[in-house]
Amino acid sequence: MFKPLLWLLAVALPAAAAVEIKDDGGATTRLEAPPQRIVSLLPSLTETVCELGACARLVGVDRYSNFPASVNALPKLGGMDDTNVELIAALKPDVVLLAVSSRVSERLRALGLKVVALEPRSYKDVQRVLGLVGQVLNVPDAQRVWRHIEAGVAAAASSVPPAAHGMRVFYEVSSGLWGAGESSFMGETLTRLGAVNIIPAALGPFPKLNPEYVVKANPALIMIGARGAQGLAERPGWDRIDAIRRGRVCVFSADEGDVLSRPGPRMAEAAQIMARCLREKAR
Repeated sequence: MFKPLLWLLAVALPAAAAVEIKDDGGATTRLEAPPQRIVSLLPSLTETVCELGACARLVGVDRYSNFPASVNALPKLGGMDDTNVELIAALKPDVVLLAVSSRVSERLRALGLKVVALEPRSYKDVQRVLGLVGQVLNVPDAQRVWRHIEAGVAAAASSVPPAAHGMRVFYEVSSGLWGAGESSFMGETLTRLGAVNIIPAALGPFPKLNPEYVVKANPALIMIGARGAQGLAERPGWDRIDAIRRGRVCVFSADEGDVLSRPGPRMAEAAQIMARCLREKAR
């Protein structure tokens, strides 16, 4: 007796419309319905999916995705150079989110999997990627996350004292002397906090530098991870750098490094970490 009513309800409630996503690699992926089984192969994308309320839809993540804590219980699918394609296929995802620089995109597509490649490197990229992931997930107001980020960065900037404004900063993001340039999301945060990056936008977001370049630039403050900070003052000529002579070096923990290095929902927290460094070293 209830079958006609159920049929009427089914007709009355339209299914979510299919969407076509043009990703950062130039490929277009059509999703007939919001994906219920998602694989994420980039930590910032994992965090974005979770921030948009779809953490429960994740069925696997890359080795480095570790936030929020719940994703640590998911199958780990390797890193950039050793992604486990067979395990990804076995998980039967509705969509795989990964970096444009990932080497497995075409292999996954050849297996018939839906792939969306995204590469957030700047503030503008992060805002755009939030919108695209929101479309993938069928989340209507993904930009609420961006508004939260902007408000948090503005609050962090207001906490930086005038004495720190104009301070010349070198941010070493990885061993081998890779730095965060002006055009990177890290560099943009430094600029918003009133600091001056010694790496101009012309050198790219994350250039590999000659040690002498940093010596000549003579930063007043160095930001660096705990691993890279070992033996910093012993680098040839670096004892002449103002930041090292004055003890103006901020050494970030591994957890802080994760927050700082991921262009995603925790960028406001990253700005607060940088702002605290600037406040402390400007004294």
